[in-house]
Amino acid sequence: MERGSDKHGRRLDEELQKETRGIVTGGHDPRAEDWRSAEPSGEDQPDVDLYGEGTLTGGVPEGLTPEDIEGRAELAAVLGKEIWPAEGAQVKARLVAAQAPDRLVQLCAGLPDGRVYDNVAEVWADLTGHKEDHRF
Repeated sequence: MERGSDKHGRRLDEELQKETRGIVTGGHDPRAEDWRSAEPSGEDQPDVDLYGEGTLTGGVPEGLTPEDIEGRAELAAVLGKEIWPAEGAQVKARLVAAQAPDRLVQLCAGLPDGRVYDNVAEVWADLTGHKEDHRF
C-alpha cells in the first residue's frame, strides 16, 4: 500500500491533498482572501519565473517557432491520432474530408503521395523544413 508520505498518517495525508487540490489542478491560487495566500518573493529574492540561466520561456522547443507550434497543433487536430502511419495522399485526403481550412489544404498539397509519415511532426518538417531538435 502506497501512501503520499511517511511522515503523516493516512488521514492527514488525505486532508493535505484536499487542501492543495485547487492549487495543483487550477494552476493558480484559489483562495479568496489575500491573507491566506503565500507571500510573493521579497526584494532580495529571485522571482519564481527565474532559473539559473535566466527567465523561463517554455513551450517552444529548439528548432521551431511559436507559429510552427500553432500550425502543427492545428494540423494534428484535423488529422487525428488514428491516421498514423499515413502516406502523403492519405494526409491530403483526410484534410479534404475533414473540411480543413484552405491554408492547411494548400500547404499540404505538395506532399509526396508515396512517402509514409509516422506522425504529424514528420509531415510538418517536410512541409516547412522546421524540425524539432531533440537533446538527449
